Amino acid sequence: MNRLKKNGFTIVELLVVVAIIALLIAILLPAIGRARDAALITQSLGNLRNLSAACVAYGADYNDRQYTAVPDETGMYGNYCVAACTALTATQCLPQMILGWDSGGGLWGYWCRGNPPRCAGWPGSCGQNFVIYQACDYWGSCQARWLGSWRLTNCKAFNSYLNGRYYDKVFWAPKDTVTLSNVEKYFSTPVEFNFTNGDYAEPTYCWSPAAMWSPDVLDWQRRTGTGPAACIGPPPQQNTMPGAYKSPASGMAAYPSLKWRMWEHQWLQNREGGETNPAFTTPTPWFYNQGYNSAPAVMCFDGHTQIVSIAGIQQDNDLAGAQGLPLYFTCGGGANAYFAVAAYDMLVTGQGACNAGVMTVNGILGRDFLRIGD
Repeated sequence: MNRLKKNGFTIVELLVVVAIIALLIAILLPAIGRARDAALITQSLGNLRNLSAACVAYGADYNDRQYTAVPDETGMYGNYCVAACTALTATQCLPQMILGWDSGGGLWGYWCRGNPPRCAGWPGSCGQNFVIYQACDYWGSCQARWLGSWRLTNCKAFNSYLNGRYYDKVFWAPKDTVTLSNVEKYFSTPVEFNFTNGDYAEPTYCWSPAAMWSPDVLDWQRRTGTGPAACIGPPPQQNTMPGAYKSPASGMAAYPSLKWRMWEHQWLQNREGGETNPAFTTPTPWFYNQGYNSAPAVMCFDGHTQIVSIAGIQQDNDLAGAQGLPLYFTCGGGANAYFAVAAYDMLVTGQGACNAGVMTVNGILGRDFLRIGD
């Protein structure tokens, strides 16, 4: 008579199987994470390509000009933006910086009322809002340094070349979780703009403010000298730079494959210091230039997109500087650079801070890196 054979795993065999599964998970999880990260980066580069097409469409309607929200003659009215706005609105109604209509029929924007009867009743004022109209307030002449239209790439005047909505996924990188947490709920709504419970955010992608000014504003020869403002000089002045605010044509880019047009304003790749920057009182993400290992996605004037290395760009700037013409301006060891005082690892003396795109030497005529692939 045959003996009955009992089928099943021994405890040793079961432990071996569990160990193999655990090993496979340990091997595969990082790979899955890297694949997911690569997919999110690819999506961000795709957003930039769509924005590149919108820039071309905008230029087709405005003689190849870079986006601008200020009248060309603004520089004729002095070096203080409120004074310039006051002079402008004495005779005309400014094209308003509109964000969009809400569900209740309200129209949101950074309003600057004027004196002519047809616009005297508008809300807002030069003192509150005109700083948003110019490309970037380098000099803090409106008591709000670094503000400007360079951060409002999804304003109504430009988003109409995409889908006509302030809150749309094309304006936000999928890895920009800090700002997305405030506004992602708006993506499914049909209205142009929302401001529910004070939840608001500027888009991930910014324009190059250096490329939105006349190249003379960041001209290397005019802006060198001594003193804390030596690297950028004084604000545009009526008697010296009446055309400072006139945005250049994109075709003026002397190095179209090496000059940033738009990029991820946030530090999203290789982030080290957590999601938010503790230097700010409200939850604010780290900026693209606040980490040496940051690697923002950028779109250049020739339309190509890529990931760039801030460390590599710093090295490019040092190399160019050694030859007499840095790629971008830095002030006082970087202390006056774009939020350098809030940087994660760039406050070492001599390290400076990366100002690529924001304060590119010679503006649209300059370069932000030396080689494609940096």
